Amino acid sequence: MATIEIATRVGLHRFDDRGSGLGVELEGRDVSALAPAGQARWAILDRHEVWHDAGTGWQRVATLGNKAVTCICAVDDMVLVGTAEAHLLRVSDEGAPLETVAAFDDVEGRDGWYTPWGGPPDTRSIANWDEDVYVNVHVGGIVRSDDGGATWTPTIDVDADVHQVTTAQGLVIAACAGGVATSRDRGATWEYRTRGLDTRYSRAVAVCGDVLLASASRGPRGGAAAVYRGVLEGAGFERCREGVPGTFEGNVDTYRLDALRLGPVAAFGTEDGRVFVSHDAGATWDLLAEGLDGLRRVLVLP
Repeated sequence: MATIEIATRVGLHRFDDRGSGLGVELEGRDVSALAPAGQARWAILDRHEVWHDAGTGWQRVATLGNKAVTCICAVDDMVLVGTAEAHLLRVSDEGAPLETVAAFDDVEGRDGWYTPWGGPPDTRSIANWDEDVYVNVHVGGIVRSDDGGATWTPTIDVDADVHQVTTAQGLVIAACAGGVATSRDRGATWEYRTRGLDTRYSRAVAVCGDVLLASASRGPRGGAAAVYRGVLEGAGFERCREGVPGTFEGNVDTYRLDALRLGPVAAFGTEDGRVFVSHDAGATWDLLAEGLDGLRRVLVLP
């Protein structure tokens, strides 16, 4: 039986995959980011505090000063933290200050990163496959490191407008404004998958066994949002219909769609606080929970 963890602005809600509540952790705190690390978990509270649970309860590890945290990812024995204004930090010893990944600030093409509204870009998502670490900047594409963060290489075009990066079986997968992009050569070349998408503005991706799940809508403000499924190594998608409404008003956003890598359980959350769960890699869905205030992240754990 899988566990579904839902990070919200008022705590971390936990359910089993049949909908039974397992309690609320970090109650009253804004759990703004959440990441697994084997049997452990990492979280960001109130966008500035790094917390860790190694199985014995949550403990604060570090507090960030003036830059808000946007995402966190455990990569083997390294924990990376993305921040506003597109910086990357590394968690060292508990209680020690977060270390700046200096080479990330010097990556080629950084001066071309931007946002449509004119503000500074943010680090948005992080993923890895073997030695490769991929960091998505919005809007700044995806950069790759294969040496523990000592050097970084740009991959996809900045104007692809990537909202989330993930990996599976050597593939790099990106939810982009123009559809779902995949790369089989570590980001050197990309192929867009759009067949079957009613709308192409993709915000989230997740891998569930040999199935690729993705969300898409009309644009930044959502509209006609839906979750789609396709074969991981395939070309097209079909919209998930059974057990879910036809479409959603807002977006199924970055990190609000997740799945067991070895399948078959998947889950996603909506802007109005509903969470849906699937036990067959997205073929059918059931309502798991509703009324969750300020949903931030959906995480599926074995």
